[in-house]
Amino acid sequence: MKNIFTLLIVCLVSIQAMQAQKFGYVSSTEVLAEHPQIKTADQELLTYQNTLIEQGKQMVTSFESKYQAYVAEANQGTLSQIQMQEKEASLSQEQQKIQQFEIEVQQKIALKRETLYAPILEKVRIELENMGKEEGYTFIFDSSAGVLLHADDSEDLTAKLKSRIGI
Repeated sequence: MKNIFTLLIVCLVSIQAMQAQKFGYVSSTEVLAEHPQIKTADQELLTYQNTLIEQGKQMVTSFESKYQAYVAEANQGTLSQIQMQEKEASLSQEQQKIQQFEIEVQQKIALKRETLYAPILEKVRIELENMGKEEGYTFIFDSSAGVLLHADDSEDLTAKLKSRIGI
């Protein structure tokens, strides 16, 4: 009898604790899409990307002109077999440099994006964490992640978060 009474008390305390939990959700996609610093970071990233693309275009233009010059010389018959092999090897190396540059561009852009977005995302995370603590939320979910199945509109914290970070 004593064990049943203890179990009943534990169940009641557990049920009460579960009812005391407060849940909320935000749409991080919406918050970030409207964040002015994200817009600035996007513009800076686009400028950086365009600079790298321009460098790549210059490399390709240079390669194409060297290739066309090689083809013209080869068609005229002014190159020996050894000279043709040397020029082909040089063109092949230049083509590999272009391919390597394309890979580096992707890496540089990803690194730049991370560098630009990290402080913004950190500020939003800290503010969301502070809001959750101050207002007593047990969990705050991200509705834009697609895992929120149901939520009461009164617990949508997106507008609160946006006002707290100045959007």
